[in-house]
Amino acid sequence: MSEKHEIIIIGGGPAGYTAAIYAARANLKPILFQGMQPGGQLTTTTDVENFPGFPDGIMGPDLMLQMQAQAKRFGCELINSTVTAVDLTPNNFTVTVGDEQHQTESLIIATGANPRLLGLPAEKELMGYGVSTCATCDGAFFRDQNIAVIGGGDSACEEAIFLTKFGKKVYLIHRRDELRASKIMQERVLNHEKIEVIWNSQLIEVIGDKENGVQSIKLFNKKEESESQLDMQAVFIAIGHIPNSQLFTDSLSLDENGYIVTKPDLTATNVPGVFACGDVQDHVWRQAITAAGSGCMAAIAAERWLESMA
Repeated sequence: MSEKHEIIIIGGGPAGYTAAIYAARANLKPILFQGMQPGGQLTTTTDVENFPGFPDGIMGPDLMLQMQAQAKRFGCELINSTVTAVDLTPNNFTVTVGDEQHQTESLIIATGANPRLLGLPAEKELMGYGVSTCATCDGAFFRDQNIAVIGGGDSACEEAIFLTKFGKKVYLIHRRDELRASKIMQERVLNHEKIEVIWNSQLIEVIGDKENGVQSIKLFNKKEESESQLDMQAVFIAIGHIPNSQLFTDSLSLDENGYIVTKPDLTATNVPGVFACGDVQDHVWRQAITAAGSGCMAAIAAERWLESMA
């Protein structure tokens, strides 16, 4: 068993790195386990134009490298290892990484979430090159172009409506013959002049390459058992997210979708001394800037909690 730390952070995206910066500057000597994909979802994006401080935009991986460097500058120890187990016994939190165990007085969880994907090869290959899971992040890149949104729930409808600000036409592609979204969202979509709903259809192929982006998509109509191809320059997958909260199923309060439940307007969980920030507890905003903000909140909350326990 190693020495007992004042604070351990799990997760290396905007929330985790921001928490590390604040905790390190508070002289809490944090260690941060980055997992096998340091930087999280932003490492799979290209241009980030809506993060304050970068008027000309910045590549997602570069933004994460800068946050990482800033955390290291203030003394945070960054470890490229994946946490395999967590024991949240009061006054004896233990984080297991392979054969090693690390004790900590407080814990910040910033493990993020992964977008649900359809499993098509081109989804990952063209992610950031015409395929996206975030309309707010990438919609502005597709002005006056044809945009497809995949899904039929509230998120898909919200994305489709948002994308009408930019796209020439937005196609909402749904595998059923009715939307799952709330009635008001359905009405907004069905009555919008720039949105066309394509029913009973599944996306089966995205055609394009990294040099030219998305060129077209192939659909399969389940009702008619027929295929069709549409010219398309962007595809937004909006079928939900999977929060990376599996380590905490038995120890923390989770909602019905697996997001860690935090106290209203706070980052505190149901276990004193354990805090959650970023996409693992945020199913509403899911932006780099809000994740960073909640990382700041978690670090300050942890610092105050440690002071109260001294």
